[in-house]
Amino acid sequence: MKIVKFKSTDNVILDGILYESNMKTHDIIISVHGMSSNCFKDRDCIISKYANENKIDYLCFNNRGSELVKYIKKETENGTLKEVAGTTYEDVLDGYNDIIGAILEAKKLGYKNIYLQGHSLGCTKIVYTYNKLKEENQTDILSYIKGVILLSLIDIPAVLKIYLGDKYIKYLEYAQKSENKNDLMPKDAFIHPISIKTFLRYSKDNKDIDFARYGKDDKLLELNNIDVPLFMRWGNVNEMVLQKLDDLVKIVKEKINNKNADIDYINGADHGYTGKEEIVAKQIIEFIK
Repeated sequence: MKIVKFKSTDNVILDGILYESNMKTHDIIISVHGMSSNCFKDRDCIISKYANENKIDYLCFNNRGSELVKYIKKETENGTLKEVAGTTYEDVLDGYNDIIGAILEAKKLGYKNIYLQGHSLGCTKIVYTYNKLKEENQTDILSYIKGVILLSLIDIPAVLKIYLGDKYIKYLEYAQKSENKNDLMPKDAFIHPISIKTFLRYSKDNKDIDFARYGKDDKLLELNNIDVPLFMRWGNVNEMVLQKLDDLVKIVKEKINNKNADIDYINGADHGYTGKEEIVAKQIIEFIK
């Protein structure tokens, strides 16, 4: 296990942990965390252990959305500048720059088979990144991605509407009228402090991330655009989805055309797989093998 530092494609300096197996390998899992999280989760430690035992290395890193509020360092022509970041202020689309930076770092380290693993908002970032790579015809980078692992991909815009209920329209109007988009939304507008610009990304300017709609009429086009093997899991305890998990899994299985898809939920697991980390770890490694 060692600390690694690398840059996003827009020159933000990112920190990560590389868990190395005792054997030379070309295989690596790159883990992308979700809101207000970081690369020090028990889930990452446990998955990395099983990965290393199966000759797979594991890289988890703090993307610019880690923690609630923090400074990030960005290299520019005028030197290294500090910017306010963290979940409170992040633009989820910037995850593309972070993920590509991690892929290029893995490529530089000699890995040839990369499995992208996301949790929650990290899943959103991975699906967006994969689709953008295909849109830009970046076949070289795509050739390194051998599988996509999505843990608790949720429909953020829909969940936000349900969470706010009758207050949704009021807060949306408040955000649109506000002049300084870096100001914070009122306390009860989200589950944690959130800037106006970030709130608007989730609630209004969300066409690029609103692809986890699991309704009967939704075709899941962005997920079906993933043509490498696809692994999807949820928990069924306090999971942030609108359907019962049996119904959700059935719907997604019917809509996903990927012949190498493994879609299910883990009984008794919550959104973060607390206490069920070994189960999800074993399933991920079996999927890769």
